[in-house]
Amino acid sequence: MESSATAAVRAEGVTKVYGEGGTRVVALDDVTASFERGKLTAIMGPSGSGKSTLMHCLAGLDAVTSGRVFLGDTELTGLAEKALTTVRRDRIGFVFQAYNLVPTLNALENITLPLRLAGRAPDQQWLDQVIDTVGLRDRLHHRPSELSGGQQQRVACARAIAGRPDVIFADEPTGNLDSRASAEILDFLRRSVDDSGQTIVMVTHDPGTAAYADRALFLADGRVVEDMPEPTADKVLSRMRGFDSLSERSG
Repeated sequence: MESSATAAVRAEGVTKVYGEGGTRVVALDDVTASFERGKLTAIMGPSGSGKSTLMHCLAGLDAVTSGRVFLGDTELTGLAEKALTTVRRDRIGFVFQAYNLVPTLNALENITLPLRLAGRAPDQQWLDQVIDTVGLRDRLHHRPSELSGGQQQRVACARAIAGRPDVIFADEPTGNLDSRASAEILDFLRRSVDDSGQTIVMVTHDPGTAAYADRALFLADGRVVEDMPEPTADKVLSRMRGFDSLSERSG
């Protein structure tokens, strides 16, 4: 596990339990994992494995039942809600499958919204670079309803990176997109890591998407079961088939 000096975000012995008694579900079971700065990590696993729960706990969107979560040297677990909201606003970027754009704002206003909420002026040179990288220059004054799904997700990606956050969390960022739009988004995320040193933690179920990552972390039944460096689509697909076989044998 990376030291706190090289880890952008890390979980230490994180357990997350939902419900009580007969409805009790252990979504995460003593998970310890760290995510290196300047890398793209894919979190993978079968449905119900806990991959989205882990991302939500790492991002401070969900409270852990036990264990600790750190963003750099800042412990998120135990922070008061106001302080946690500030950390999420200023140091974390989010890209969700559903885009989560504000329908009454145009593309540029959506991109700069987190900065405005934080009372920060955008770095215009960086903002221009992000806009041109995602190819939105001619769509900046269009509202989400006037954009395609791929364009909306590019706005969401630009919004996430415009403030240069410590970490970007992406939950199935290409889940609603066709293959061409998916490739454009993944190329952008990959370039933001390679060219700008961005740190990205991405939840996905797709082997082709995971192949863009530097590393794939596999969960099953709320536990880390494999840490795969330099994943390829074939290696990931083989590992996922192993989950299917295990499920069939235990069913």
